[in-house]
Amino acid sequence: MESALKNNPRFSWLFPSRSVSADRSLSSFAGITRFWFRLTHWETWDWRVKYVFIAPAWCWFCLRARSPWFFTASNPSLTFGGFDGESKKEMYGQLPPGTYPRSIYASPQMSLLEVEQLISRHEFEFPFAVKPNVGKMGFMFRRINTEAELKGYHARINCDYIIQELVNHPVEVSVFYYRIPDEQKGSITGFIRKEFLQVTGDGKSTLWQLMLKHPRTQFRLDEMRAKHKDKLDHILPEGDNFCLSPALNLSRGGKLVSLEKEKDERLLKVFDDLSHFTGNLYYGRYDIRCRSIEDLKQGRNYSILEYNGSGAEPHHVYDNGHNLWQACRILVAHWQVLFRISEFNRKKGVQYWDFKRGRQFLHQTARHLKKLRELDAETPIT
Repeated sequence: MESALKNNPRFSWLFPSRSVSADRSLSSFAGITRFWFRLTHWETWDWRVKYVFIAPAWCWFCLRARSPWFFTASNPSLTFGGFDGESKKEMYGQLPPGTYPRSIYASPQMSLLEVEQLISRHEFEFPFAVKPNVGKMGFMFRRINTEAELKGYHARINCDYIIQELVNHPVEVSVFYYRIPDEQKGSITGFIRKEFLQVTGDGKSTLWQLMLKHPRTQFRLDEMRAKHKDKLDHILPEGDNFCLSPALNLSRGGKLVSLEKEKDERLLKVFDDLSHFTGNLYYGRYDIRCRSIEDLKQGRNYSILEYNGSGAEPHHVYDNGHNLWQACRILVAHWQVLFRISEFNRKKGVQYWDFKRGRQFLHQTARHLKKLRELDAETPIT
């Protein structure tokens, strides 16, 4: 009787296979693990929850400046002070030639043939990187290995994007730097190394099962399922690493490791020189790939992937075992510096954005990033 029921598709749900049962058990366990991990790790909370404790401090700076957009004067040559919505093309224009990846710019209005001709004309070869010209948190950053992948990306992307040489230096770091405009030397407040979100095979578990067990994938399982839908049943050989996200952002699952002990005068000089190049970058975070920390200190074999201006979060609040109160104190201290720089530039003639202009810009940026986030979640990683 039982055998007959098992073989009848109408009753198969009564006798789930071992793999389905195992996955259900893993899913239940993952749910409990996810809840406990989130509860005990404040850094995984929604930013609105984290920042609610220090919102009064931000409001105080706005009142003192008599403007909600006081930060727009911090980096005068970046749109909105680099707080949000600035283009990467604009950002790279503030950096010395050779300090950032070779890049060309494409538009979804271009035909695929025009994009291919652009690539050929600038002598780009596969593989290379692509990412939106205005983006955030690694949304729609992809590595393109073939013409078919380029075709798929170009068909999906809904905004101007960058085609960029792939930087293969093995180390990625973030450096938070600021300089008061009338001073020659600045300060490095944070220096961290980034590590990819990845799982390691055991020769038995599927990729999906490995994801369920990994603490840093617990908050993005739907995203991981969509991006790796063709590989979920793949069993990784024992010891093999599989990268789940090509972006090393904290928001994309990247891990941050403190390099506080590596800060020295040589490192500071590298970023003082960058700040003085145009004389307009005073406050923000550099995301860099380099061959080694020593090479970076010597100003060689590195490439600046991003410069995040007044809206940059000092990532070192997450990497040194700080509790929420300590992190809040660090954030407010950085806002004080941001206010000081902005006020100094305002007195020198840099005007804050008016309320209407800033509000419209933020609304436009929010709509754009929302579309990118949705597109990224449904676009597989090849």
